[in-house]
Amino acid sequence: MKRHAALLLALALLASSEAAPREPYPNRWVRISASLRDDGDVERVRRIVETASQHGLNGVALSAGLDQLDLKGPDYMTRLAQVREICKKAGMEIIPSFMSAGYGGSVLSHDRNLAEGLPVRDALFVVSGGMARLAPDPAVAIDNGGFETLRDGELAGFRRSAPAGAGIAADSAVFRSGKSSVRFDGFSAASREFLRLAQVVAVHPYRQYRLSCWIRSEAMGAADPFGSGNFQLEVLGGDERRPLQYENPRVPAGAEWRKAAVVFNSWGYDRVEIAPKVRGAAGGKFWLDDLQLEEIGLVNVLRRPGTPLVVRGDSGAVYTEGSDYSAVADPQLGSRSDHDGPAIEVLRSGRIKEGERLRVSYYHSASIYNGQVPVCMSEPKLYEIWRNQARLVHQALEPRKYLLNMDEIRVAGSCEACKKRNLSLAEILGDCLTRQYEMLREAAKAEVWVWSDMLDPSHNANAERKYYYLAVGNYAGSWTRVPKELGIVCWYYEKRAASLRHFSSLGFRTVAGAYYDGDTLDNPKGWLEALAATPGSAGILYTTWLNKYELLGPFGDLVSQNR
Repeated sequence: MKRHAALLLALALLASSEAAPREPYPNRWVRISASLRDDGDVERVRRIVETASQHGLNGVALSAGLDQLDLKGPDYMTRLAQVREICKKAGMEIIPSFMSAGYGGSVLSHDRNLAEGLPVRDALFVVSGGMARLAPDPAVAIDNGGFETLRDGELAGFRRSAPAGAGIAADSAVFRSGKSSVRFDGFSAASREFLRLAQVVAVHPYRQYRLSCWIRSEAMGAADPFGSGNFQLEVLGGDERRPLQYENPRVPAGAEWRKAAVVFNSWGYDRVEIAPKVRGAAGGKFWLDDLQLEEIGLVNVLRRPGTPLVVRGDSGAVYTEGSDYSAVADPQLGSRSDHDGPAIEVLRSGRIKEGERLRVSYYHSASIYNGQVPVCMSEPKLYEIWRNQARLVHQALEPRKYLLNMDEIRVAGSCEACKKRNLSLAEILGDCLTRQYEMLREAAKAEVWVWSDMLDPSHNANAERKYYYLAVGNYAGSWTRVPKELGIVCWYYEKRAASLRHFSSLGFRTVAGAYYDGDTLDNPKGWLEALAATPGSAGILYTTWLNKYELLGPFGDLVSQNR
């Protein structure tokens, strides 16, 4: 009888415990991006912080160019101090959000050559008039790139594909040159399927190419800010059909013609499929003319220890920079590739002869989408820069937590600095994150958090993905290479349960990166349900990339309730 009574009492206490509300998650943050270029930025931060504080949030994941504190002037530092004081008065801790390898702009402001490099091997340069210039090897061309020739009513040289009701046809009434262009129309409001032209072109492996055309549009509608745009110049390599470029050309809003161009590396492929593809709003029209492919040389050439440049003669002689030819650099090195690369100046006192054919090997940077340039995780100078920034951020803000911006590292493992380590991408990333963690812990005994995607087998560390963008291989297993003390900010909503479960099972604490610029709070509500089922869940973040804060107050009310 006593045992029965004790069991009933235990069950009652357990039920009472389960029914009792728990305290809100300890980490209730809002993401704020601010350049702090003027006082208006400070006031904008003040309004966001006050709203967040009034509705129960307690932290600001602050992205404010914190990888560049040694390059900032006194006005910026004054504004950063003002932001710190605003947060302190509101009871909001600052979580500095910095150290990005995938979005390398802050690091590249210190040294543009720290970009990850793609290899060009034995490009042909010919010496004339004391200058060595690229000679296409072999010359490449697109058949019927002006869309002037029809065969049996079809555009000669191209295959086309379009959903029912849509059209791709030569247009002799609207064109930039010659007698016609190609027009895409018949877009459907219900379908986001691309209309696509395709042609296979022979190229040389491990060379640098530019694909360009002229475009014009009418009533195409706005593109998804998180998507791949309404117009792409797709390049697919070989039988694998590996995507070789991810830039998003801008679509003109008016009736004027505008040139669009992208650059790609052919990697190990001797043929590529070139495919302009378009989608748009119902009633929209899009024209394309003068599609051209050309080999280019030394555009965005990188000059650092891990990206050596080699110039040799056809005889095999390796020439010396500074003795046989002048130092080589691209003065326009950056995220844009719509310029010509430098010629190589031959020195009169050197061994290179007039008319000589040279073979030039080098590395160039790659741009993803709208100017994203990843940096090399194997170059020692990167860590010198980050260590200095860690010290300066600690001095300026004295934070108790950090958030590493180590997401979407889309070019990696291809330069000599990476190759000579004989490590997998997972090992390179794991080493990078471990070093970041250790340098932050050296500066302050603070918590360190990181975005989840590059460590998540349900996301960008997927073993089934042979290639991740322009990286060499994939990041599978990266989660085994990082300190277990890291906190993980999960952000793939559709895979939230699997992602949270994965990290929780390994002993990691988790925070949900919620909201993502929606028009309702359905996304945060879904995250809260998943967090409730996850041991080690520690919070939720209002994540806006479009500076949409209209739902910040209701979000704060939602996540600050007892759970």
